[in-house]
Amino acid sequence: MATTASFSPPLASPSRWSPPSRRRRLRLRLRVRAGSSLKEWGDFEDAVRSRDLPRALRFLQSVDVETPPAAAAAGAAVARVALPVPPGRDWEVLDACIDADDMRLVGRAYQFLADRGVLANFGKCKNIVLEGPREVTPTVLKEMTGLEAIKLAPKKWGLSGNSSYVLIGFLGGVSYLLNQGVDVRANLAAILGLVAADAMFLGGTCVAQISCFWPPYKRRILVHEAGHLLTAYLMGCPIRGVILDPFVALRMGIQGQAGTQFWDEKMEKELAEGHLSSTAFDRYCMILFAGIAAEALVYGEAEGGENDENLFRSLCILLDPPLSVAQMANRARWSVMQSYNLLKWHKKAHRAAVKALESGHSLSTVIRRIEEAISSDK
Repeated sequence: MATTASFSPPLASPSRWSPPSRRRRLRLRLRVRAGSSLKEWGDFEDAVRSRDLPRALRFLQSVDVETPPAAAAAGAAVARVALPVPPGRDWEVLDACIDADDMRLVGRAYQFLADRGVLANFGKCKNIVLEGPREVTPTVLKEMTGLEAIKLAPKKWGLSGNSSYVLIGFLGGVSYLLNQGVDVRANLAAILGLVAADAMFLGGTCVAQISCFWPPYKRRILVHEAGHLLTAYLMGCPIRGVILDPFVALRMGIQGQAGTQFWDEKMEKELAEGHLSSTAFDRYCMILFAGIAAEALVYGEAEGGENDENLFRSLCILLDPPLSVAQMANRARWSVMQSYNLLKWHKKAHRAAVKALESGHSLSTVIRRIEEAISSDK
């Protein structure tokens, strides 16, 4: 009898054997869910690193950011443990856009973040009717920007301020060596041949890569691309990425030494239907000439943008009816004037974008810096 009694549950602690309370069961479930959520965010990080936009976006869309009713009944402090969403983590989905083949998917990523209130200024200028004359003569352009039209035109290599000094120094050095009896003609011919081959077959990619080591030249590229990026963002066009490496740009089929890839859904849809509205064309031209405008705003003149102009001309020829030379010139002046003023109004945001690109930050960080700069100006 005594032996049997020794195996009975202790009477001093009967609560140890009672079923868990509802609050305790909920707390346990939430803790398990929190651990599972942390693991899932690790999967999200892996999707971003591998630039798998569909998987990263699917995860964000599956995250339940609302407080469950049962958790709310148990207390807000317990509910917060359920979904430990790291601050700013959802921005990183933009870093997965660079390898996306479907630009509609890129557009959905931007729209998803905009609906969450993350991209507060995305598309803030897309419905603004920009005032001012449509006929923009060189005189009107100077009155509106304070710059001569020639300052807003891309320069051919050897004609701009910086490259002319390089050209003069190069020719002077060759002349000096020849006067000293050093025959460099064979080496010079080989170098010129390589440069010509690079320009013909690689679009000047090798020369551009070498030029990028010169800090003033590299910064001017950053200023130019930040102008495209900021204008596209304010006009509501999703940005796939900013390419600053000439070889990467060549591999991705981008003309020029660098490039900002953006997408205009309305324009694509209209072109597929065989027409193009003035609104869509205006927006596209503003983004296209924003790089030239950014250089002019920062340096007082533009050097880059020749490929932007070539793309503009090719689009003008495809219009029905195609624009005349005079109409193209007027449209170009109007576009660069509007882009110049838009960037002037958002100068702080442009500087923030340049600084972020210069520091080598990802696209998501660059856009965060833009949002922070605009918010601090309000």
